[in-house]
Amino acid sequence: MNNQIEKLYLKALKEERLIIGLMSGTSMDGLDIALCKVKGSGGNTEIVVLEFKTGSYTNDFRDKLKSIFSKRDADLELVCLMNEHIADVHARLINEALAEWDIDPVDVDIIASHGQTIFHAPKSLHGKSDYPNGTLQIGDGDHIAVKTGIITLSDFRQKHLAAGGEGAPLAVYGDYLVFSKKGENRVMLNIGGIANFTYLPSDLNASDIFSTDVGPGNTMMDQYMQQQYGKFYDEGAAVALAGKCNDHLLTALLSNEFFDLTFPKTTGPELFNLHYLAQAQKVSSTEEIADQDVMATLCHFSAQAIAGAIQKCFGNDLSVQIYMSGGGMHNRLLVKLLKDKLPFAAFYTTQDLNINPDAKEAVLFAVLANESLCGTPINFGNRQGVPSVCMGKISFPE
Repeated sequence: MNNQIEKLYLKALKEERLIIGLMSGTSMDGLDIALCKVKGSGGNTEIVVLEFKTGSYTNDFRDKLKSIFSKRDADLELVCLMNEHIADVHARLINEALAEWDIDPVDVDIIASHGQTIFHAPKSLHGKSDYPNGTLQIGDGDHIAVKTGIITLSDFRQKHLAAGGEGAPLAVYGDYLVFSKKGENRVMLNIGGIANFTYLPSDLNASDIFSTDVGPGNTMMDQYMQQQYGKFYDEGAAVALAGKCNDHLLTALLSNEFFDLTFPKTTGPELFNLHYLAQAQKVSSTEEIADQDVMATLCHFSAQAIAGAIQKCFGNDLSVQIYMSGGGMHNRLLVKLLKDKLPFAAFYTTQDLNINPDAKEAVLFAVLANESLCGTPINFGNRQGVPSVCMGKISFPE
């Protein structure tokens, strides 16, 4: 037996594993690194986050990412080079984090790397009948494995596509294993660049759960802040709170067939971006409204997209526990609007479930890697968009 395969086999047999989960989202502010202690698998999974940090990206690196992110005409040579460069940067940030935490890399069993999404193209977006669903995450797993010395699982979304899914959202798998609770209906709401949620039924029936994108979370607000104010995001919702929602623009923003699609569905900044905003302003004759009013309206747009999707699933008499994570949970105006629109729901964050909300996405990929290593596919029923598969490609360091 190849010694690398033997090492992988022995790790799968361990009672407890150290797994690093990685996540770099559409905000591109840095690499989330979660060092997790994982026991068991499937419904017996137990996970504890031992360490967490976000390794910061330099402005130069972020600019290079943005130059190829969500662009149909991206420079193919740069895409090729960035596939390697991203992995090298991520490996360096992992090594720095391990040194900071005084953790020997040989003690880490697995790295679970999401990679950097640069384009997401489900059929519902590309509309080309001759082509399948598509998505592309770069940041090669072999480079991470070799430069850290740790076996790496990566490129999780491709198996989801191959088995009939859209490649996103993948939260349904980890959410079910980590956060389900008998007797309590839960919604795990992640407000990242794109907002998505997972419904976890109180009876723990895997065939009834689902995860879906619902529309923009922070992506359009962040893009507008960067364009108009030169800031990465609206800290404390200060700009949005200084403005007033424009009902005409809000109506135009909500007028897209995506919101009428059935669940589960997926989307991305390929649709919800500043071009989408410009078109909505043109249709609604609101090109001249104040910047703070645009920001206020974008915040209301995200809130309505999220609340509308939850109401669509459960009605107005919503008796459910909503656990938030992602950068949007720090936007106080957005959270207030959600609470106003969903008065029957109880709002928490995943910190109330002992998982740092900022670490949640990275933790979920650690769970996916653990399942690929020692679990079995969970039966989510024969449903479109939720294939019962294990995910991740294996890269050996030697």
